[in-house]
Amino acid sequence: MPHHRLTTPRILFAGDPHGRFEHLFAVVRARRPQALVLLGDIEAPVPLQELMAPIEALGTQAWFIPGNHDTDRAPSWDALQAWPERNLHGRVVEVAGVRIAGLVGIFRDEIWRPDSPVEPRFASLQAYLADLRLRTHPNDWARKQQGLSVIKHHSSLFPEDFDALAALDAEVLVTHEAPSCHPRGFALIDDLARALRVHILFHGHHHDCLDYSGSTVALGFRAHGVGLRGISALDGTVLRPGELDAARALLRTPSMPGVPPAD
Repeated sequence: MPHHRLTTPRILFAGDPHGRFEHLFAVVRARRPQALVLLGDIEAPVPLQELMAPIEALGTQAWFIPGNHDTDRAPSWDALQAWPERNLHGRVVEVAGVRIAGLVGIFRDEIWRPDSPVEPRFASLQAYLADLRLRTHPNDWARKQQGLSVIKHHSSLFPEDFDALAALDAEVLVTHEAPSCHPRGFALIDDLARALRVHILFHGHHHDCLDYSGSTVALGFRAHGVGLRGISALDGTVLRPGELDAARALLRTPSMPGVPPAD
């Protein structure tokens, strides 16, 4: 793949919207990209396809990965479930001529922490649900499936998610969790990006935009965090700074302590 394809800003990447979308409409109207990728924590108040209709009408395809807050409430999760064909999680899709891989949500202690010596409790969402069903009275199972304790783990990361993606090939990886160059990131995200042989990775979740340029050689790919309601182009150029980027300017060296916890 010619490298110049990844420096053409025809795909935009949007940091966590958390229920606000006016900025997305404004940037898309001004830039007219071919695609917009939402990096999780969307918290759509209505079905996402309906919400993104004004963007699609301008010729911009909307794509997404779910974030941890998208499973906090059943209506938020249902809003994403209504548009499965635009969910990038667990697959590689050619978007505007670029192969993009997606990875849902976050690591959760009750499922798996890859930085812990403790083995994963469950290898997959299906294994978790099967175990839960065994521990649930049949009369309560239908109610339990609709409960937030089950919905929550649709945005949890499982070993199976990594195994399935690692066998594929992509140019860009979008994740909610961060790679290891972020103070609260994970080396396993690095490993997945290298297995996919991507050139660049975009993540949300942490609501900041740290300078990862010093880590590029060690990582083997370029990494970019997109801040709260920020928007970046495919070459990493920040088109709209995140709302907390300026306040966190002193924390833009990833080795510095004091980076706020993930939201």
